Amino acid sequence: MQIAFLGTGLMGAPMVRNLLKAGFTVIAWNRSRDKAEALVADGASVADTPTEAVRNADVVITMVSDGKAVGELIDAQGVAKAAKNGAILVDMSSIKPREARSHAEFLAGFGIEQVDAPVSGGTKGAIDGTLAIMAGGEAAVFEKVKPALAAMGRPVLVGPSGCGQLAKLANQGIVATTIGIVAEAMLLMKSAGADMNKLRDALTGGFADSIILQQHGKRMADGDFKPGGRSVLQLKDLNNLLEEAGSLGLSLPQSELQRERFRFFVENMDGGELDHAGLFLELMARQNG
Repeated sequence: MQIAFLGTGLMGAPMVRNLLKAGFTVIAWNRSRDKAEALVADGASVADTPTEAVRNADVVITMVSDGKAVGELIDAQGVAKAAKNGAILVDMSSIKPREARSHAEFLAGFGIEQVDAPVSGGTKGAIDGTLAIMAGGEAAVFEKVKPALAAMGRPVLVGPSGCGQLAKLANQGIVATTIGIVAEAMLLMKSAGADMNKLRDALTGGFADSIILQQHGKRMADGDFKPGGRSVLQLKDLNNLLEEAGSLGLSLPQSELQRERFRFFVENMDGGELDHAGLFLELMARQNG
């Protein structure tokens, strides 16, 4: 199976490395070529253009910033025309469910099948090959790409086209809300003079324990907000979640609250490029009026 991987940034690069470790042939492309060239030492080939990358690929994986970027790749930059008939495009970006369905319909006109398969687990999950992969599409198509997806994490088909993206939005609502309450717990302990990292230890194995408590709680305790998951992308996902909820006639008060907090952090505190655990900084700012 020859794979074209489009988008080798913070998440994409380690995902490519895991595909290579699993024995897949990978041709990488990235808008900033140096990020793709860094994968040559791991066994990847590098293409100058997206169309060059996909020309002979059985599977095309996209891992870019948003739905607009995916749409530009498959249409304006010619990926749909350049890919061979019968290829499968797996979009692992986080986009709107309706965009995923629209892309699938567009690609079908070129004889290309699609699976939307966004991920959760951050850069650590990408490096370790333990990403949660939520897929939407036809079962038979999913089975064809499942071996490649399994090299990067744990793929699960949750429903038809667009349902992978819907599952990712549900995930992001849970992540944002949990980050918010973990920040409150950390600030509570810090204000009393307690060791925030010891709180993590004390709660390990209890009902309040979680990956977010352990990973992002540590970031908060250590003041380390280098981006694993950027806050600007968390805000984008919450916007998409609430737009989709609105289309279904739903009100999601917790997601609405966290959306407003992340919006303030991104737009008023210049926190967009910081890790989403940086919501701890927004909470601290509230204490100062």
